[in-house]
Amino acid sequence: MRVADYTTAGDGVFKHLREEIDGIMARDPAARSRLEVALCYPGLHAIILHRLARRARDAGWHTTARLVSQIARSLTGIEIHPGATIGRRFFIDHGMGVVIGETAEIGDDVMLYHGVTLGGTSLHPGKRHPTLGDGVIVGAGAKILGAITIGRGARIGANAVVVADVPADTAVVGIPAKPVVPRDRAEAGKFMPYGTPCGDIPDPVARALSSLLDQVTALRGRIDELEAGRLPAPILPRPKPAPFEAVTSNAIGNATAMHEAQGETR
Repeated sequence: MRVADYTTAGDGVFKHLREEIDGIMARDPAARSRLEVALCYPGLHAIILHRLARRARDAGWHTTARLVSQIARSLTGIEIHPGATIGRRFFIDHGMGVVIGETAEIGDDVMLYHGVTLGGTSLHPGKRHPTLGDGVIVGAGAKILGAITIGRGARIGANAVVVADVPADTAVVGIPAKPVVPRDRAEAGKFMPYGTPCGDIPDPVARALSSLLDQVTALRGRIDELEAGRLPAPILPRPKPAPFEAVTSNAIGNATAMHEAQGETR
């Protein structure tokens, strides 16, 4: 079943409720029972109300849809526009402060933490919010802005600001977000809490500085080699300064000759 079918089908609002709950329990070790998830998880409440709002919007009841989304926002602290397209087993952990825009598209098995924004950067109608592929994890406080695509299985680090496409199976961190590669590539495809590599990963800034230092060291060594192979410059004897009396007499003689020449001209 496609994402659009799942969000608009007549029985799609509650048909897969058990599947949603099982998806939450599989990704949250704090969940003790399905009853606890059904009663105490605002992310689940927000997605159920979003299904209702989306169905009302598709029926042409736009004001009712927005009213339902505002009720969900008041109850859960999660704001999802009725126009957003959301796939199956979508999990918003903790939830408070999450904002999902109208033209956002979210695939299956996506996980968002609190404080995430899927925002638009254009005032024109049409596609202006992000598209998240299947299995994406977005860390707390991350901002994904514009009509960009986050590839399948990508990881968005906590507090990252993403303004460009992210390839599949890539972890990005920072402002603006840049790819980082864990030293153990086998860990890249596994679950990554808060979308952030928490193990031993190279710091992009430190790596750049280390590369510059290596280049400076290499250039310095090359300069030392060139200076060692070059013959020293010959030392020329310095001329002796003229005595003060000779300099003075020459200056007086030159001044007298110039004065006489000016007199003859007149």
